[in-house]
Amino acid sequence: MRRADAPTRSDWRAVWLVVVAGVASAFQLGKVAIAAPQLQTELGLSLAMLGGLGATFAVLGALGGVAAGSLVARAGDRSMLLLGLLATLLGSVLALATGSFALLLVSRVLEGLGFLLITVAGPTLLGRLVPADDRNAALALWSCFMPAGIALAMLTGPWFDDWRNLWAAAALATGLILAAVTWAVPQQRARAEGPRPLVRMAEVWRALPLATSFLLYSLMFFALFSFLPVLLQQRLQVGPETVGLLAALASAANIVGNLAAGLLLRRLSRAALGGGAALTMGLCALGIFLPVLDPRAAFALCLLFSAAGGLIPASLLSAVPQQCATPAQAALAVGLLMQGSNLGQALGPLLVGRAVDSHGWPAAAAWVAVAALAMVVTLFWRPGARAA
Repeated sequence: MRRADAPTRSDWRAVWLVVVAGVASAFQLGKVAIAAPQLQTELGLSLAMLGGLGATFAVLGALGGVAAGSLVARAGDRSMLLLGLLATLLGSVLALATGSFALLLVSRVLEGLGFLLITVAGPTLLGRLVPADDRNAALALWSCFMPAGIALAMLTGPWFDDWRNLWAAAALATGLILAAVTWAVPQQRARAEGPRPLVRMAEVWRALPLATSFLLYSLMFFALFSFLPVLLQQRLQVGPETVGLLAALASAANIVGNLAAGLLLRRLSRAALGGGAALTMGLCALGIFLPVLDPRAAFALCLLFSAAGGLIPASLLSAVPQQCATPAQAALAVGLLMQGSNLGQALGPLLVGRAVDSHGWPAAAAWVAVAALAMVVTLFWRPGARAA
């Protein structure tokens, strides 16, 4: 039965603005990587310091996903999206005046808080803007925000000869998006008091298998993409002049998978789509990391790995409305999923990096294969997965 406050038609203009806000938040994640040489030269940052700047988003997400979901549930999805954009804007502006690592780290914390609020509020807001028939398509579009934002940072970053100019451009774009969202995205209607928080949280924990699946997907994805430039040079013998182009191409393949998910979910169950994608990633990892294929075939598997991975976020996010009776519960569930995603983003490079240091690239194949099998078990073990 459709809720009384459910939309009767999709507001696609607002949907696109929400997705653009997500892309802007992911851009902040990618800009440190592309500006790393400039930051090292001007501020004298070590690789460990750069790693700390890059890991800020993942750590905040791993610790605060559910808390962000609670804020969205209490204060409203649009308000928290605007607050996330504002925090992102302030973080970028603060960095412009800094000449120290400490202040730059503080600016990254602000940007990371903005990223967390945007990524939790975004899917919740989309669920309010579109009716059930369009929800899979809207969430598939939303799932493109991460690879699109990072790819945009990789492509535009070299245009700027000073990292401060890149930060200033990001701040300007974020300010324009903030204004557009304020003007075009409708406010949430006042609603009656929902369930008590403890009851709501108890119901939201039903989404724990989804969050676990997101953790395993993120671990697999970043197990490859955190080391892809190194892998391309060491394992696939790619020259340094083409590494960036091939890495961007592999990232773009993930967008194809995200968009395809909206169509495939009309024909396949979420468990079947997510499980099939996970198995594909696991099998691809064997060909990528084990020295059994020539470099061209191994890179083709990198593209397939990325595209198959793109099917998973939309399939997991689209299950949230089926498990949550109210928008407030959905906000908390999305927060839990984002917490799992960020935890996997933090664990993947750490676990796989140590394994490769000790046992070589085949150890990475073992980690991804085990994670893929664990994800399949988790998806089909979830109550109601066969009917999803």
